[in-house]
Amino acid sequence: MSYQITLKKQGDISNLVKETTNLTPPQKGEVRIVQKAIGLNFIDTYHRDGLYKLETPLVIGQEASGIITAVGEDITGFNIGDRVTYASVMGAYTSERNIKTDRLIKIPSSISYEEAASSLLRGGTASYLLFDLFRLKKEHTTLIHAGAGGVGQILIQWAKAIGATVITTVGSKEKEAIVKELGADLVINYRTEDFAKKVREFKPEGVDVVYDGVGKDTFLPSLDCIKSLGMMVSFGNASGAPPAISPLLLQEKGCLFLTRPNLNAYTATKERYQTVMDRWFLALSAGDIKLSLQQSFPLSDVGKAHQALENREILGSAVLIP
Repeated sequence: MSYQITLKKQGDISNLVKETTNLTPPQKGEVRIVQKAIGLNFIDTYHRDGLYKLETPLVIGQEASGIITAVGEDITGFNIGDRVTYASVMGAYTSERNIKTDRLIKIPSSISYEEAASSLLRGGTASYLLFDLFRLKKEHTTLIHAGAGGVGQILIQWAKAIGATVITTVGSKEKEAIVKELGADLVINYRTEDFAKKVREFKPEGVDVVYDGVGKDTFLPSLDCIKSLGMMVSFGNASGAPPAISPLLLQEKGCLFLTRPNLNAYTATKERYQTVMDRWFLALSAGDIKLSLQQSFPLSDVGKAHQALENREILGSAVLIP
């Protein structure tokens, strides 16, 4: 029997409820997927707790992978038996679903369901951050916060493959060891050290770009790390939303650029989505990035998975298994 996890209302994990489902046949332009793995992402907790307002009840989760078991009318390029994955499509917390094909990507044979489901959102995010938003080059220096997290580990490895100098922050000794193995040039424990001071000691002129998925705890000190005319990229809120600032502060810090991007804006068309995701799978298949799949949870225990994510207990990526 198929089932889904329904968010009855925004709030704590008690609002995530398992319910059985009865799917209709896929409609025109849709295929049916039996899902093998579902990505677990920080944005899921924002959708659950209400940081991002949504109408409820609904099924949250934005990425998964599986196998096509039925196709509707007017489907080209996809067939029963294809291994596929998707990202940025709400409703992933389910064992089986009908879905339109405009966000489907075929999974290369060298990549598992778990790797695809745990990485497409993160890998796509790293892809647009490094190549579309700010074109990182080997002569650049970057500061990447939360280097031991899912996006952080990908950003570090990809930035090093480009040839850039990489500074990263972490919150524990255990995480320091992880990111050093990934090739980071300087690792700073932001809980015990003044990371802005350490960055300026390492690069007196400052860094070209900061990639910050942490938010509240790191946002303001990060502005002191950036060289004149550099860029601050605030793309996440793991510690809470960043504080509001005056545009004059950006002038005072060196006429900095500030942006708050998301993956949807950079993959708004089918063509851009395909380009961003193909770039990610190419890098992954080539071995430029190694995934760290640390943990899996039953989909029925998604509440425990959210708690582990919010408590910073997950290193790298994790998946939910229906």
